[in-house]
Amino acid sequence: MKATNRVSRPQVAAGQVWRMQETECHIGQVGKTLVHYKLLKGTNSRVPTTLGNKLALEKHLKAKKAVLVKEAALVKS
Repeated sequence: MKATNRVSRPQVAAGQVWRMQETECHIGQVGKTLVHYKLLKGTNSRVPTTLGNKLALEKHLKAKKAVLVKEAALVKS
């Protein structure tokens, strides 16, 4: 049997930037089941923050083949 290496997708975290074909998704706050995020198209910076289901957003990012551009900053406690 052949061993396959699977790379898991990073989970949605605050501060991440995901790039899709013509849009970018900037992740704001992340809770247990809800996420605050902005979908930017072009250079428009005045986009309202959207509140959505975490699993639905992850499925959307996977379906659109989003690439993680900016990793979330580590929080030191």
